[in-house]
Amino acid sequence: MIGFIVAGLIIGALARLIKPGKQNLGLLATLLLGLVGSVIGGVVASLLGTGDIFELNFVGFIVAVIAAVLLVGTAEAVVGRRNSVRR
Repeated sequence: MIGFIVAGLIIGALARLIKPGKQNLGLLATLLLGLVGSVIGGVVASLLGTGDIFELNFVGFIVAVIAAVLLVGTAEAVVGRRNSVRR
């Protein structure tokens, strides 16, 4: 479980580094988006037959980072839209 959290944090941090621009997301949001991305990567890797859902492998890691980048972009759009409505 601790390894899953650490992997989620690393994947979330990588996603924020890859995504251009400034993200207004905190550490907890980064962790949660990284965790969701790593689960998506694990599911895709499992469906492709390259490993188990909780097993760290290359395909799962790449898909997890891509999914986390997309999730960070989505979260950024939602937060930006919510902040523009408040003003």
